[in-house]
Amino acid sequence: MRAVVAAVVAATALALWLWWTRPVHVSPSPVPPAPAAGRPDQPAAAPAPIRPRSGREAAPVPAPAASEKHGEPGLAPGARRQPAPRPTVPAMPATAAGSGGLLVPVQGVARSALLDTYSDARGRGRRHDAIDIMAPAGTPVLAVADGHVEKLFDSERGGLTIYQFEPGGRYAYYYGHLQAYAPGLEEGQALRRGQVIGTVGSSGNADVEAPHLHFAIFRLGPERNWWQGEPVNPFPFLRDGTAPR
Repeated sequence: MRAVVAAVVAATALALWLWWTRPVHVSPSPVPPAPAAGRPDQPAAAPAPIRPRSGREAAPVPAPAASEKHGEPGLAPGARRQPAPRPTVPAMPATAAGSGGLLVPVQGVARSALLDTYSDARGRGRRHDAIDIMAPAGTPVLAVADGHVEKLFDSERGGLTIYQFEPGGRYAYYYGHLQAYAPGLEEGQALRRGQVIGTVGSSGNADVEAPHLHFAIFRLGPERNWWQGEPVNPFPFLRDGTAPR
């Protein structure tokens, strides 16, 4: 009996040893196929989409709206930043109608700084018939009194000029050698004393090294033509702050 049991145990051990030492067959890894011949810059095929574990397609993420995609910091989605206003000639508040006499027509120039150049000689026997008010180019030019723009004119001598008529139509105020008109200035426009109408310059026959305003006053005839009139010395009116009567 013991011999039978021993034989069974030995056979079992031999079977276990043979199973443990058996050769294992390993399948070789699949070799990826060689890429198809084509242009060197041809992109590879896009990989297949990865599916979630549930087996359903993932919901696509919506692309941001254009206003959010290209928006600016501090603005709500879809809002647009307003463009900055264009720079304009610096303004000076107009004074009340009929208050005082003539204003010095160049901003920042004191009455005491004015010089009487009315009778200065000019070439070819011409008289000046105006006063020159020196100031840096671009300095605001102001309306000396209430009135309206009678004529905007670009002449060979005076350059960019403005003819302003006072409300009674008896006098014209002339501004010459301007660098530029005030934005929106046009003929027929009403003006208030102290309103910015242009800037100091050296247009026309003025010296570019000495920008200034050429200011004149003309007593108009019954025709009230802007190109005609009797010149009046503006110096005493600007110096004293009075107006011609």
